[in-house]
Amino acid sequence: MGRADTTRHVREDPAEAPGLFAELRGREFGYLDEGGHTYLDHTGAGLPPRSLVAGSARRVTGGLFGNPHSENPASRASGELLAEARAAVLRHFNADPAEYAVIFTPNATGALRLVGEAYPLGRGSRLVMPLDNHNSVNGLREYARARGAAVEYVPLRAPDLGIDEDRMRAALAVRARWPGGGAGRRGLLAYPAQSNFTGVQHPLEWIATAQRLGYDVVLDAAAYVPANGLDLGRHHPDFTVVSWYKVFGHPTGVGALVARRAALARLRRPWFAGGTIYAVSAQAQWHVLADDEAAFEDGTVNFLAIPDVTAGLAWIGRIGMDRVHDHVAALTGRLLAGLRELRHGDGSPLVRVYGPDGSAAPGRTGTPRGGTVALNVLDAAGRVVDERVIIRDSAAAGISLRTGCFCNPGAGEAAFGLPPRLLRRAARRRLGSLEEYLELLGLPSAGAVRVSLGVASQPVDVETFLSFVARTYRDRVPDVAGLAPRQGC
Repeated sequence: MGRADTTRHVREDPAEAPGLFAELRGREFGYLDEGGHTYLDHTGAGLPPRSLVAGSARRVTGGLFGNPHSENPASRASGELLAEARAAVLRHFNADPAEYAVIFTPNATGALRLVGEAYPLGRGSRLVMPLDNHNSVNGLREYARARGAAVEYVPLRAPDLGIDEDRMRAALAVRARWPGGGAGRRGLLAYPAQSNFTGVQHPLEWIATAQRLGYDVVLDAAAYVPANGLDLGRHHPDFTVVSWYKVFGHPTGVGALVARRAALARLRRPWFAGGTIYAVSAQAQWHVLADDEAAFEDGTVNFLAIPDVTAGLAWIGRIGMDRVHDHVAALTGRLLAGLRELRHGDGSPLVRVYGPDGSAAPGRTGTPRGGTVALNVLDAAGRVVDERVIIRDSAAAGISLRTGCFCNPGAGEAAFGLPPRLLRRAARRRLGSLEEYLELLGLPSAGAVRVSLGVASQPVDVETFLSFVARTYRDRVPDVAGLAPRQGC
């Protein structure tokens, strides 16, 4: 299907890039080295630059901002900043304001909930998803099933865990038995631009393919946009969801649904709330929804934090998304090369990596990937090291990473080779603990180890992790005594 989109800006001399990001690390993220931290969870959350936090404090304490649902001076000041933030988001994604609207939400999950509750799925319409999806996307299936729509998961191919393209085409080609989804639409395709489990970048060309076949498309861009440009003037998903703290760390609690206005018109909200209506009567029991973005922004938006999105986009824009992409890709290539070299004394591998075994650096071929790498550590006997051991030991070493299934059960099931029949068997059993569930599935661990890189990362972080794995697990069988019982994946 072609490489995932990585929108480019004016490129600096590559020789200058390491210095640029090293200077940025000291100036904006100096608290990492000052505190002896190695942060490897950028897919979980970006880190806040010092200048953005300081600028936010100056703005909030230096002005007067009120609830934007009014016309007083404090409210007008907030309304102007909200309008600026919407415009900044559209510019960042090269999205035409005549085609797209920006709806601010608490996070990407909140944006997905808006689509799920209001999209007119019903009998005869379909929800198509690859196995590789965050649970916030998987949750759309409950809206679909409650309304009688068909739900189909598309499997992943081995070994890179990209989408099985033949099965995707077949799933999208199925015709509805009668019109569903509103306005003659077949339903929804929902998928991630980049996996939060393996870092696989799935082709953005699926957007146009699905739309030609009568589907609206929900693009989960939360893991993709922190280190990749997304050009909505080139690709036109109907609904795009993001969480801004994953891009530039500050503020938390602000996401966005960037929606095509034509697709918004197909949504039917099941309720209304403060700020979403143009007019309403309690006694006569009628209401008229607002005819713009406000119809989807329930209650009072986070008007003190949303202007920080404008500042954050300006900050990342000054660096250049092309530079961020190449920086993260180079570090990812370095990490993958180092992981391949990790061996026990007998030559057996020390780690098992899931997903593409390459980086998304310019000139690389194969399945494109981002800066998220999932792996398991193998002990001297070739067995998977319990993920609780990894989190215990890495924490003691001052390393922040992620273990588990990363709220992406489908990618985990594909990575660990779990057949559907076994999963259905487990669903029929009433199990007393997660340990019993893992035993039934034949799994030695409740998930993988995820290492993810971002704008604040430096080569020393990669080397610290590689050295930690070699020093702690080479030619050893780790002690599992005293591990706390698992509470979940």
